[in-house]
Amino acid sequence: MLELARDLLPLVRSSAPVAVVTVARVASSAPRGVGSAMAVTGDGAVLGSISGGCVESEAVVLAHAAIATGRAQTARFGFDDATAHAAGLACGGQVDVVAQRLEPTDTRTVRALEDAAADRPARLGLVVSGPAAGRTVDVEATVDATAAATLADRASRLLPGAYGGEDLLVVQHAPRARLVLLGAGEHAAALCHVGAAAGFAVTVCDPWETLVTPARFPAATELVTAIPHEYLAGLDEHDTDARTAVCVLTHDERLDVPAIRQALSMPVGFVGAMGARATVTRRAARLRDVGVAEVDLARLHSPLGLDLAGSSPEETALSVLAEIVASRHGGSGRPLRETAGRIHRGPSTAPSCRVTGPDRTALGGTRP
Repeated sequence: MLELARDLLPLVRSSAPVAVVTVARVASSAPRGVGSAMAVTGDGAVLGSISGGCVESEAVVLAHAAIATGRAQTARFGFDDATAHAAGLACGGQVDVVAQRLEPTDTRTVRALEDAAADRPARLGLVVSGPAAGRTVDVEATVDATAAATLADRASRLLPGAYGGEDLLVVQHAPRARLVLLGAGEHAAALCHVGAAAGFAVTVCDPWETLVTPARFPAATELVTAIPHEYLAGLDEHDTDARTAVCVLTHDERLDVPAIRQALSMPVGFVGAMGARATVTRRAARLRDVGVAEVDLARLHSPLGLDLAGSSPEETALSVLAEIVASRHGGSGRPLRETAGRIHRGPSTAPSCRVTGPDRTALGGTRP
């Protein structure tokens, strides 16, 4: 539910009737991963999705039952691979879900929603089986050290038997990954747009105040007027992490070289620099001259972007973001038709599309 925090928070605060249906367990291929959620209001509005449309109608029924009764509802939605493929649909599997009515008196949930809405780390424990299904709990006070260690990556997880023998779903929110754009030209404007749309918190930094404006970068989280390498050097150790991507787009070696040098000295996950091949070669020589080691140069993505053969700023931005995503997740950048195996590498694979019927006692809940 934390993914819907900005929409849910005002509803909960106003005591509007609303229930959230959360994916608690995934088997085989399934619509979305553990912790994914959709919300349903008392007047029928739907926020978010747990299946891309395949089981939403059943989930809405479940949510309305939770609103009407005030009791959590559980269900198993099944997907039949053989039937789905026969119908021309490309996926199958099962998901267990729990639907709960949200109340303003549940301070633990409200606090988690507030943190997630502000893009701060947030965590909420939700019992998803047995008589206590739908109850929210303090995760730190409930799970042991071994279980707590599995939550360090901020991914939502099901911990079987962690709540007195009942299953505990830990729903987590990690602050958005950062995309730092050094240079405020037309390519930065396009990359800011697509990067923000992809879920990054985008910072744009440039020495020229006239370029770093909200009108040029309406999707930016932060606009900074500064010398790029000085801005990077002034960041706190908690301002970046392994998910952070830094892209040098200044087109001026006087700015590029110190900025790249500084970025490569930081614990960020991706450092890229735009430039023609001749520029890249010349710039690499200058970086060596100022003491950048070969092992650090090997981390530099330059020329920046995947080969999509596009040339406009928007097409270039797409190729850059594609390389950042591929690097972050270990993707090959090859067309999927040339690869084999799972398309998505997480617990959730392709969208499932055929419901074989809900089993509302799957997690120990009651029928609506």
